[in-house]
Amino acid sequence: MLALVLIVWAISPFLRHQPITNDVMATAIILILIAVAYLIIMFNPGWTKAVFFFEGIVIGVSGYMLLAYPYSIEFVIVGLIIVIIAILAYMQKLPPNILKWFYR
Repeated sequence: MLALVLIVWAISPFLRHQPITNDVMATAIILILIAVAYLIIMFNPGWTKAVFFFEGIVIGVSGYMLLAYPYSIEFVIVGLIIVIIAILAYMQKLPPNILKWFYR
């Protein structure tokens, strides 16, 4: 249900014929990819680490390329943190209480 809400929220500016800016595009891309990630993880929990890694890359790159200066750096930092967490989960170097979310 959350995935569908995120997808509807992402495409609503296009349906309401609002001006399409870089902020709208970045938000739509990120929301749709997070919704797709939730669906993938729900049906195949073994892909959690890979989806988390991919989300980090997409958030960092789309934020950097589509948003203005101060926000672009914030999105790159958030994306980098997500990628580092995914890599540490692959290497099993996270604390057990966090690692349980990646290995089910």
